[in-house]
Amino acid sequence: MKHKIKQNKLSRGSSQRKALLRNLVTDTIKHGRITTTKARAKEARPLVEKMITIAKTKDFNSIRKVSEFILDKNVIDHLFDNVSVKFNERNGGYSRIILLGTRQGDNAEIAILELID
Repeated sequence: MKHKIKQNKLSRGSSQRKALLRNLVTDTIKHGRITTTKARAKEARPLVEKMITIAKTKDFNSIRKVSEFILDKNVIDHLFDNVSVKFNERNGGYSRIILLGTRQGDNAEIAILELID
């Protein structure tokens, strides 16, 4: 039974999983949408939403919190200047997952993780 198991391990160790999720969140904020597997999108979506929610306050502490997770300075600036302003009136639900079907090579479910316009 899967009691008290919150996350999918994505067949990786903890440091590799953290790096993967960092890159997924960074690319989602940078490009607005990414194509990945369904499992990865479901794991990255709450982190994207959390980063946007933190960025909406726009104080020094929120910049520090976001900088702990997102390492690219240009993406942090884009998050605070453009993305958080776009979602200023919205209370959550900043992203969506659109299922595309399966990948031909290994039959993995493919999804698009995108920010809502």
